[in-house]
Amino acid sequence: MSNFPTIIDVRTHAEYSGGHVAGSVNIPLQEIASRVEEVKAFAQPILFCCASGMRSGQATQYFQSLGVDCENGGGWMEVNARM
Repeated sequence: MSNFPTIIDVRTHAEYSGGHVAGSVNIPLQEIASRVEEVKAFAQPILFCCASGMRSGQATQYFQSLGVDCENGGGWMEVNARM
């Protein structure tokens, strides 16, 4: 997992404040479409995570369709355990 320079957590701000991967960036899924350029500016590859992998899967599909080098990391606790 250490080859991922950027981890983006797409959970809500409230979920994120309850615990997250150290060094991750919080961009809730509902804000993703309005923050495309910000996401594209991060170091790639990008690893998306959320609570279970569903929302991060949506973000991953969206950004892969835009040509961004990214992957669905699944739930943030699994990502955290692999770091």
